[in-house]
Amino acid sequence: MPAPKKTARRSLLVVSATLLSLSLTAPAALAAPVPSPSASAGASASPSATPPANMSTVGGARLGQPGTQVNLAGGVPVLPKDVTARSWIVADAESGEVLAAHNAHWRLAPASTLKMLFADTLLPKFPRTMKYKVATEDLADVGTGSSMVGIKEDETYTVHDLWLGVFLRSGNDAVHVLSAMNDGVAKTVREMNAHAEELQALDTHVVSPDGYDAPGQVSSAYDLTLIARSGLQKKDFREYCSTLSAKFPGETKKNKKGRTVRETFEIQNTNRLLTGDYDISQYQGIAGVKNGNTTNAGATFTGVAERDGKVLLVTVMNPQKDDHNEVYKETARLFDWGFQAAGKVEPVGELVPPKGAGRPGAQPGATASAAADAGEAGGAAVGGTSEAPVASATTESGSTGMGIALGIAGGLLVLLGGAGFLVNRRWPLPDLVRRRR
Repeated sequence: MPAPKKTARRSLLVVSATLLSLSLTAPAALAAPVPSPSASAGASASPSATPPANMSTVGGARLGQPGTQVNLAGGVPVLPKDVTARSWIVADAESGEVLAAHNAHWRLAPASTLKMLFADTLLPKFPRTMKYKVATEDLADVGTGSSMVGIKEDETYTVHDLWLGVFLRSGNDAVHVLSAMNDGVAKTVREMNAHAEELQALDTHVVSPDGYDAPGQVSSAYDLTLIARSGLQKKDFREYCSTLSAKFPGETKKNKKGRTVRETFEIQNTNRLLTGDYDISQYQGIAGVKNGNTTNAGATFTGVAERDGKVLLVTVMNPQKDDHNEVYKETARLFDWGFQAAGKVEPVGELVPPKGAGRPGAQPGATASAAADAGEAGGAAVGGTSEAPVASATTESGSTGMGIALGIAGGLLVLLGGAGFLVNRRWPLPDLVRRRR
């Protein structure tokens, strides 16, 4: 089947705008019913083997239906058969079109992918050069068995250090220190829930800011994709989620010569589509975003990648196949399908913009959900793609990674902050330009 006509796309935008206006004027409970405490606890502690019959319809009626939703027709590639995740979604990051989904609004435990919401909520609050001395009580409530970056009490860290710990090592200790800087975990949780509501991520309920398993803590593949799309508009978010490795401050000690020194140690990103592993390669064009794994959630992952001018977001939650790196392998298969299907498949729904997008005079960065970075440098176009991300770049702290780039041959695909604020058209990911290295 040929690519959809412009008239069809205009019709889709009109329908999308109508659905959006209804979702903004209707009570939130009608769009996405809040689960009862018992239902929430069950979703987190012992998820059902089957999705509920009635789920949220935010983004389109089909996204609320259980099972796989896709418009297969002539010329559209068949979905990969070896995807076992309880829930997944493939979406165009620029247009917001959902190309295919499976139980998109199933409320499941999110694990550390919830840190994307934590970052999108708190990143604008503290300058990256700000320093903070860690107190004992800041680390008191870190959950047993948590992933840690290695923060020590009575040591001083910059905000930049702490965010590297959050994104690269998924450090719950770093999350709790940043929450302490934000006047505590309770306030941070309230702000995260409020921000999720602003983004229309109505399947999401935060109990612990680090994604540690907790009764009632849930999200969905749809919501995690919305959250990632919002976070990717922030320059620092893009840098941190795509950084491969960095130097992290260690403990202050006396060396053999009796001098007081503070050495550093290397931390590496645990996103295996960025770093690769013995059984999986770096994914072509990958640039983040966040992975997670807990007992209740299983493995979860949201990724963003660019190929041939298309930027896709894929979220995968809880693969049932128990192979090593399975969540990344299934994500890669869905990315491959999405890039083949883009421009050929009719969407089954959309990623809705935040509520604030419809307010008169709204601008990028006007709310915590959007911080487009107007003023980043552009450059000449570069054609073609490579089979791996671009070579690592060095940040000002000595961290290495793809920075704010998406890998393409001979250059960087940089997310450039847009000056306009358009609803249902390239919202919310800023314009993309290619820049020679």
